[in-house]
Amino acid sequence: MSEQTEPANAGNTATDDPDTGDIAGQIEEATRKMELRDPDEGQPLADRIINLIVEIIGVTVLVAIVAVVFGNAFSRYALNYSFSWAEEMVQMSMPWLAMTGVFLSVRRGTMIRVDFFFEKIPARYQSAVARFGYAVNIGVLLLMAWVSYDFVRLFGGDVALYVQIPTGISTSALVFGAAGAAMAYVAEFYKEWHQRHHAGTNGGPLS
Repeated sequence: MSEQTEPANAGNTATDDPDTGDIAGQIEEATRKMELRDPDEGQPLADRIINLIVEIIGVTVLVAIVAVVFGNAFSRYALNYSFSWAEEMVQMSMPWLAMTGVFLSVRRGTMIRVDFFFEKIPARYQSAVARFGYAVNIGVLLLMAWVSYDFVRLFGGDVALYVQIPTGISTSALVFGAAGAAMAYVAEFYKEWHQRHHAGTNGGPLS
């Protein structure tokens, strides 16, 4: 009777390869460093201070929202009592959380974007297309800020039903957020122009 023997490499998988495991470890380490690094590293002091202030506002709003939601849920199921103002408070806080995130995303260049079609454009036209994109973004955000300002001016004095504060405290976030994001785009546009102009005056290549 013949005995079947298993192939010598039957237990080997791709994960057993030391090179594969080393690459996976390097990727994990690089990802961890990227997530933990200071997003404002290398920025001027004024920019770091502005981003820090906005970040503190956003974190404070997020912590308040989480505290209200969990506190209300605990009270409802443990004490059979819910706070009537909890949902309204969360809804009024959301615009500030969203707009601080938008502002910081523009400032730090972390806005989600798809570069597939942009990379298909010939290199000599990409700079002009990018500047046009900046201009469109600035125009849309300024329009949003103006429309939001008009809305706050007309209805911002209305008092919320449960929290009994003017709704303009919430909706004004759209004004400040949109205007702030537009100014952030203007600052990025100016920074890019200044770098190109400086490179040109020093004899460097212009793209």
